[in-house]
Amino acid sequence: MFGWEFPPYNSGGLGTACHGLTKGLVNHDVEVVFVLPHLPNPIDAHVRLIDASKVGGEIKSEKIDFRKIDSLLVPYMGSDQYSEEYSNLAKKYAHLKQAMPNYGNDLFEESLRFAEKAELIALSEKFDVIHAHDWMTYKAGIRAKKATGKPLVVHIHATEFDRTGGNNNQYIYDTEKEGFENADYICAVSQFTKDKVCHHYGINPDKVFVVHNAVEFNDNKFDGGEFKLKKYHKIVLFLGRITIQKGPDWFLYTAKKVYEKDPEVKFVFAGSGDMELRMIEKAAELGIAHNVIFPGFLRGKDIDRAYQMADLYVMPSISEPFGITPLESMRNGTPVLISKQSGVSEVIDNCIKVDFWDTDKMASQIVDVLHDIEFHRRLKETGQLEVMKFSWDEPAAKCIDVYKKAIAKQRCANG
Repeated sequence: MFGWEFPPYNSGGLGTACHGLTKGLVNHDVEVVFVLPHLPNPIDAHVRLIDASKVGGEIKSEKIDFRKIDSLLVPYMGSDQYSEEYSNLAKKYAHLKQAMPNYGNDLFEESLRFAEKAELIALSEKFDVIHAHDWMTYKAGIRAKKATGKPLVVHIHATEFDRTGGNNNQYIYDTEKEGFENADYICAVSQFTKDKVCHHYGINPDKVFVVHNAVEFNDNKFDGGEFKLKKYHKIVLFLGRITIQKGPDWFLYTAKKVYEKDPEVKFVFAGSGDMELRMIEKAAELGIAHNVIFPGFLRGKDIDRAYQMADLYVMPSISEPFGITPLESMRNGTPVLISKQSGVSEVIDNCIKVDFWDTDKMASQIVDVLHDIEFHRRLKETGQLEVMKFSWDEPAAKCIDVYKKAIAKQRCANG
């Protein structure tokens, strides 16, 4: 499995999803080798992690097959053939090592370097299927497939159309399309995402399988008394990357309308991103800067602390392939309001769903939840009950079905 991040070294939902999915796979007795471009420090994880930046050294001879004849172990190939094969592999390995300078200064260069390393790793590991997450790892998955002949499954967590609102980077779009076309099968995190893959990239729907995300549970509980801000104010939370995809500007426009109805409501903007400074300036421009708090990017227990402090969590995404954060909020007993333009809206019912652009309705619903005690209690309780049905074991089982299809397809192609 090729991924770009893994908790605690993650910047968003991709790492969270990979962590949960791999746990589910392990629960189904699947051995997962998870390859990262770089691992700052060792992690005590449930899977074997490989730091691609440290790959190197001598060629391993693990690819030789043996059979038993008259109780003596002899190679499948003769010594001359073995020497020739080993020499060819060593030359290829040396060539790849020379072609790999240090990681580049941009994401494109790093993804290409990761692909080079992926081929080396694939040649020295034993595995049945390759699974690559999002465009940064697709070239790695393709190189590993070409080097070993093993089937490739690519996972799409967000397309370039989701991230940019349609102002696509052509290189990323081309890389996504290349990954989809070279993959044996594709896992999409929602029907919403599958439709985009088929429509925008011309992919056959029969090749794409919907695998909804889930959420991990923990015991992070906090004393409500420590939330001093909550003693005097209702709190509405935005938690995620502050980028165009997540709709932070729509959240601010909504906050302005809520403020006009209740000036005591505080809005917490937890996260970071390329629009963060602009949102700080926009809050001042709208005259609500004193009601908007920017605590920055949160990790670990601070995420659950933020959810539990809030009276309502809002995810106003313009285009959200799935969206794990509403499930995290429900897990913490905090009601949620989500945009209809999200994959998670396909699988949860006990929440408020509004079009991201309908700031009037969004503001009205926020005020209702904050001031209607019964409405708030009902959303809180039903949401907590609903989220209990989610488990990473289910999406893991769906991925295993896809793996089996891919392996069967490979065997059929090989006769």
